[in-house]
Amino acid sequence: MKPLLILLLLIVAAPFARSEGHKARRDSLMHELRTTIERRDVYRQRKEDQLTELRRLLADARDDDSRFFSLGALLDEFRPYNTDSALAYCRRREELARRTGRRDLAINAALNTANVLGSMGLYKEAIDITDTIALEDVPEWLRPYYHYIGRTIYSSLAGYSLRPEDREHYARLSAAHQDSIIARSEPGSLSYAINLADRHNARGEYAEAAKIIEDYLSTAEYTTHDRALCAFTLATSYRNLGNEEKAEENMLISSIADLQAAVREYVSLRQLGVHLYRKGDVTDAYDFLRISMDDARKCNARLRVLEINDIFPIVNEAYVKAIQHEKTRQRWLTCIISLLALFLLLAVWRVWKQKNETAEAERSVRMTNEKLKALNEELTDFNTRLSEANRAIAENSQIKEEYIAQYMDQCSVYIEKLDGYRRSLNKLLNAGKTDELRKALKSTDLMDEELKAFYKNFDTTFLKLFPDFVEQFNALLVPEERITLKKEGQLNTQLRIFALVRLGITDSVKIAQFLRYSVTTIYNYRTKTRNKSAGPRAEFEDEVMKIM
Repeated sequence: MKPLLILLLLIVAAPFARSEGHKARRDSLMHELRTTIERRDVYRQRKEDQLTELRRLLADARDDDSRFFSLGALLDEFRPYNTDSALAYCRRREELARRTGRRDLAINAALNTANVLGSMGLYKEAIDITDTIALEDVPEWLRPYYHYIGRTIYSSLAGYSLRPEDREHYARLSAAHQDSIIARSEPGSLSYAINLADRHNARGEYAEAAKIIEDYLSTAEYTTHDRALCAFTLATSYRNLGNEEKAEENMLISSIADLQAAVREYVSLRQLGVHLYRKGDVTDAYDFLRISMDDARKCNARLRVLEINDIFPIVNEAYVKAIQHEKTRQRWLTCIISLLALFLLLAVWRVWKQKNETAEAERSVRMTNEKLKALNEELTDFNTRLSEANRAIAENSQIKEEYIAQYMDQCSVYIEKLDGYRRSLNKLLNAGKTDELRKALKSTDLMDEELKAFYKNFDTTFLKLFPDFVEQFNALLVPEERITLKKEGQLNTQLRIFALVRLGITDSVKIAQFLRYSVTTIYNYRTKTRNKSAGPRAEFEDEVMKIM
């Protein structure tokens, strides 16, 4: 009987345990998403640094082939980040392909342009380009890309066509291209897994689609952006399976990965906002949709802007109503609290009055010689304690006076020092020694000495807080670029820059002001030091922030 009872309890408790597990997981992911949103500028800066490095590689390219593929790398990074810039690189690729006279490069560049136009929602223009390219003219190594573009454009057209016959036509074309992608993709690759899972989802085989992606994630290595794509596909599968908990978790994972990858053309955060709105979380829904709209506009992803415009006015209206409701509720709470405070004051006044009346009656009844004697003793004791308190106050006043005198003395010394400097300048002026006066005024010796003292104090204080900073900083650099201090306990300019970074001052302008260098000099120091990193350069300053 007892085992049966335990089994019954486990069966009853299992749903509650799963629910609690999902809530904890969901809260953790939501916290991570909010943290990622707060750090968007950090991820954007990493993206800009990466684009700067790719531009440098393009500038250093020695031949047309190298330039063509450097332009392709920039194009790949810009397409989900800024389609206008991506389109500009497409044009440059087309010009370079025409100059080389190579047919395969010309087809590649044309497909690039069609891909970017599709991202901008210009489907007719994109199809006009792909229709001019016969499949038999496409080199074998470009055919997966050719089918990817066809699949993407026709899938979008199927989703936005008004007539059923158009939707079916475009869906068949998209499916045909997807079948070609699957046939040409290597099993185990991201392209194979994503397209195969999407095909299962389109056929209503959601469990099979989820299994394909879960298997891929458990065995393959993938980038942050790859993780976003996989999580989005999983969310679609689980939503259609009716597993809202897993769907929500994967929407959160996909949104986090998209923002960390610093892409601006995405779907997950928008869908998450719609999902939260339907659950009644209007505030988060509004914030996420606003961010999605901002990114879509900066990317010039017209399709994403149109998608968000369908729901954002509704969410915005609900958000405004929620704010108004909260203000009304706060006004009512303020009125109620004010009334309660008034009643409390009346009650205190009544108690105080009754207490006074009772005390007066007691004093009238108990006024005897013995009471007077006791009162006199209490008065004497009180006077004694009052005298002790007065002495303590006097002692405290003396201590304060001493501190004030010491502070005033320090100020006086500093003022005297300034006055002495003023008098010395005045003497030079009165003596007519204008050349010496001008020389004294132009001299920066005093400021230099004060700066040296200031930097020395900064170095000493910083190294007390982080005694192993130099050793840990050197550990981040390649061995031949490690720094040896000329004087023990005194940092050089390079170390001071990254000491400020460790303290959380990452703005080059502020660092330049602190160290009295130009912003360009500070930027060059930081760039050169990152280039000497023993690990990934993009993560160098994050590693500096971890120094203890």
